[in-house]
Amino acid sequence: MTGTTTGTTTDPPPRPVAPGPGPGPAGPAADAPRRRGTEFLLILVAVLLSVSGYLVVGLTLHGAPPPDTLRYGAGLGALALLAHGAIRLTAPYADPLLLPIAVLLNGMGLVLIHRLDQETPRDQAAGAQLIWSTAGVALFILVVLLVRDHRALQRYTFLSVAAALTLMVLPALFPPVNGARIWIRLGGFSFQPAEFAKVLLAVFFAGHLAAGLAVLRDTGRKVWEVRLPTGRALGPVVAVWLLSVGVLVLERDLGTSLLFFGLFVVMLYVATGWTGWITVGLVLAGAGAWAVGRLEPHVRARVTDWLHPFASIEAGEGSNQLAQSLFAFASGGLFGTGLGAGHSVLIGFAAKSDFILATAGEELGWTGLAALFVLYGLLVERGFRCGLALGDPFGRLLATGLASIVALQVFVIAGGVTGLIPLTGMAMPFLAQGGSSVVTNWVIVALLIRLSDSARRQAPALAEELR
Repeated sequence: MTGTTTGTTTDPPPRPVAPGPGPGPAGPAADAPRRRGTEFLLILVAVLLSVSGYLVVGLTLHGAPPPDTLRYGAGLGALALLAHGAIRLTAPYADPLLLPIAVLLNGMGLVLIHRLDQETPRDQAAGAQLIWSTAGVALFILVVLLVRDHRALQRYTFLSVAAALTLMVLPALFPPVNGARIWIRLGGFSFQPAEFAKVLLAVFFAGHLAAGLAVLRDTGRKVWEVRLPTGRALGPVVAVWLLSVGVLVLERDLGTSLLFFGLFVVMLYVATGWTGWITVGLVLAGAGAWAVGRLEPHVRARVTDWLHPFASIEAGEGSNQLAQSLFAFASGGLFGTGLGAGHSVLIGFAAKSDFILATAGEELGWTGLAALFVLYGLLVERGFRCGLALGDPFGRLLATGLASIVALQVFVIAGGVTGLIPLTGMAMPFLAQGGSSVVTNWVIVALLIRLSDSARRQAPALAEELR
């Protein structure tokens, strides 16, 4: 069909669909390569690279391998193999790159957190992060085993949004942490509900937009070269988005607010094919950022630090976090100082969370940083390609939305710590300290595994492209 603004979109021709979502090679999927052997070899490489990083940290800091190296390698390897076994059992046609990328990123995150633990003996985080990673892999396995057909998730469209909004409201009942009400703390246990809410909102956006796809594309009026759908078609999505972003702004969780806004715009663009939505989204994002930056002191301070990162040094007050992060990147240069030989711990309390990318930049250099970005780029690209291969609108939108969550999160965090955009305070997927984040990202990978398995069953002609 023809779009109404800046370009033309054409619906893809219908593709043959396998008779059922089960694991057997029924129908067209019988000709699709499974690539599980490739996945297994890549997992071994990911585990070996992570263990090598762990060894290097010990040799650099103490002149000897860490005494628990074998235990670390065996634990990470066991988790990876359990996840691999679940894929072999129930999703044999899944994309073979998704799991190895997740294992390598999670493994390198554990290495970097362990490295920073050596500088902060009173604040050990690697052990807790390993426990959360184990919980994340366990949930990954449950999702892969239980969600045999992604289309079943569309039945829970409105249950998903109700759960998401409930999770976002709950932190308002608890005391703020570092100026933001984004945590729920019960005794020694704490988690960040908005991390789980983003997956639920992706399911809601995909389900609602898929159900009203024809109405979204064919109705509405044209305003400033953008065809606006009717309120009946778009109203529920806009209302949920405004409510979720409003709650997050009140809780000062501005990073997640930006993530939800970007997710909403991307999925609306994918659903309608109208590039004008991108322009509208950028204008609204710019206006909202300007307004919040003027009205909210916490955000205004971050914008000031972004515009003048060395002002505190010039005033004789020492370097702030952003300035120290920039120093870390500069110190690393092209090839880095080597794992364990950097000084990014000087960043302070957020070195293991918001600014962990600065440690990677200093100790792995721009070369290592580029490798990490390539891994994230591959993860996002495989998600987008999976969406293109799926024949059903819900699956296409869900795959695109999940991949966009990772892409937007990486952009917001990397842009903040490198001085490209103001800091917003989020966790780098898999790398940063944060149990809620690592568990949620494992769920995202599990859903992409299930979606890619369905895509290769539905479109065996595209299976080679998903190798």
